Amino acid sequence: MRSTTTSLHSSRTSCAGRLVRRIAASVALAATVATLTACSTLAPVQTGQKLIGQPESAVRATFGQPTDMFRLKDGTTRWIYSTQPLGEDAYAATFDRNGNLADFRNMLTTEELYKAQVNVWTKQDVLEHYGAPREPNQYFPIMKREVWTYRFFQDRMWYSMFNFYFDDAGVLRQTQITPDPLRDRPER
Repeated sequence: MRSTTTSLHSSRTSCAGRLVRRIAASVALAATVATLTACSTLAPVQTGQKLIGQPESAVRATFGQPTDMFRLKDGTTRWIYSTQPLGEDAYAATFDRNGNLADFRNMLTTEELYKAQVNVWTKQDVLEHYGAPREPNQYFPIMKREVWTYRFFQDRMWYSMFNFYFDDAGVLRQTQITPDPLRDRPER
């Protein structure tokens, strides 16, 4: 009788041990997947720059479907991964003519936004550099200006909005930085 009890107890213990090992393996696997995903989510520029020279398929496998895709005049291709309308980043993956990643960077930085050329750029230039605006476009009839707005983290210090003002011909005539109304709240 005693050997049956011992055998039954031993069987339960080994079954419980296997269950614990399976759970531990599942947790470890989930942690590994989460860590790999977090790398491309929390440090996208660093992750993207490690892919330079890789084909489009490697970028798509890492970051997924881009929010915008453009064929540029010089024969290169640019994919935009935008976090708009509520995020402050738009990452550009630029591919050479052979379809290999040549550059990966955040386009919604103060330095990148100041590259916009008033009286030279058009709506298409803004689209190709920053992706489509995800905020509703506004039109000011007295000024005869359409305004596209992008959230960004100005100088990595202030939550701001970068506004592009276009005339009726679609030419960029003015830019403006304003505080982000979602983040710029008075202290209570």
